[in-house]
Amino acid sequence: MLTPAVIDRVVAAALAEDAPWGDLTSSAFIPDDATARAELVAREAGVASGLAVFAAAFRLTDPAITVTVLIEDGAPFAPGTVLAVVDGPARGILTAERIGLNLMQRMSGIATLTARYVAEVANTRARIVDTRKTTPGLRVLERQAVRDGGGHNHRFSLSDAVMVKDNHLAVLTAGGASVTEALRTAMSTLPHTTHVEVEVDRLDQIEPVLAAGVDTIMLDNFSPDDLRRGVALIAGRAVVEASGGVTLETVRAIAETGVDVISVGALTHSARALDLGLDIRISAPDAG
Repeated sequence: MLTPAVIDRVVAAALAEDAPWGDLTSSAFIPDDATARAELVAREAGVASGLAVFAAAFRLTDPAITVTVLIEDGAPFAPGTVLAVVDGPARGILTAERIGLNLMQRMSGIATLTARYVAEVANTRARIVDTRKTTPGLRVLERQAVRDGGGHNHRFSLSDAVMVKDNHLAVLTAGGASVTEALRTAMSTLPHTTHVEVEVDRLDQIEPVLAAGVDTIMLDNFSPDDLRRGVALIAGRAVVEASGGVTLETVRAIAETGVDVISVGALTHSARALDLGLDIRISAPDAG
């Protein structure tokens, strides 16, 4: 999903926002023929994500800049690790620095947090997935970062899968139809390839939803005990997703209830940007 064309589109928009009429400081204070070498250095431990995005910031600013990547996305690193080296015209490096860092710090922060969640549920059947609680315009980057951290992606958008939530059900059944009947009627209009997920917030909603033949049931804000009961009631007839208020402190207990999927909004809406720095050495032009 994170193709070169998508990367260029996102990064170009970010560069245009940051320097709509050029970089006034670099143009005025940095000689046109000055060159520099910069090292992308980790200030703390983490998991790498966004190296192609980082490189694109410099390439799109000045094609004469080269970026040598020294680590792969998804790889862990220690403080002090040099993740990439940037060489070329100093003006371009200084202009692209902030956008390259911002995007990679964001993506690496998400990957690092995701890896912690994935480690917490090791040796259970549960997979950690993200949600649509992403930064508008940056979803494709943030979803890639989740994968780099060892997690999985939920539906990408409203267009590629059905998720019937409590508000949908309230509207569907307002005319007096049962949940089962309302779901079946709506599902009859869908292509046979469409995956259908329905959210429930009580155990007594499970059987009527299952009777409609849905593919996934989301157990929203259930206690661990009720999650176990829900898993037993569903008994393999649908994929079981747990959601709502999941934290690093609670995710292991949720995974041990036997659910198949745990969706965690915090992976993208609450991840802290990782501390990465670009250490630059300016080379003055030869005196002739």
